Amino acid sequence: MPTLLVIEVSPRFDYSTSRKLTERFVAAWMAANPQGRVITRDLAKAPVPLVDVAWIGGAFMPADTHTAEMTAAIKVSDDLVAELKSADHVLIATPMFNFSIPAALKAWIDQIVRVGVTVGTDNKGLLSGKRADIILATGGDFTPGSPVAGYNLASGYLTQVLGWIGISDVNITLAGRSVAGGVGETAVDALGATVEAAATRAPANAAAM
Repeated sequence: MPTLLVIEVSPRFDYSTSRKLTERFVAAWMAANPQGRVITRDLAKAPVPLVDVAWIGGAFMPADTHTAEMTAAIKVSDDLVAELKSADHVLIATPMFNFSIPAALKAWIDQIVRVGVTVGTDNKGLLSGKRADIILATGGDFTPGSPVAGYNLASGYLTQVLGWIGISDVNITLAGRSVAGGVGETAVDALGATVEAAATRAPANAAAM
């Protein structure tokens, strides 16, 4: 059964451009995968904990030495990793905050990037064979060629960190000027077809399969 994991981040909810585009993406994905399953992880509604000393102990100390706090902390990470591993396709829908990603998304990333679990001790990612799409909503125009394109640190970071855990097939849709009309209707209308096409795109290595 094909599985899509959707990571929602925007705290604007009904007024969010990335969430509206996600609806279009998911609808297209389900139409193409009628037997598929969609898992939604909403980081704005249910933020994941930050990495702390208990988490570090749980990740790097033998299980038989864990305290109750370590066991509880690393279980959160284990559950998030299992959720990610179960997915064939990952959609991250997020706004850009101060040229990068929101803290809630960074907290999720810190939970799922783990040596020996999602990254090998040889620094090779262990989650190969998955696809990822990113919907990045921005108030300005950060498309290639724009005066501030180089300020977009989010696209490069997300591509790099997903590649680090083995997900190299990454497609990014930039939803620029998403505050147009107050709630981003212009960006949704302009990019709706783009995200629908992304939802059904062939794997990057399809020709080699």
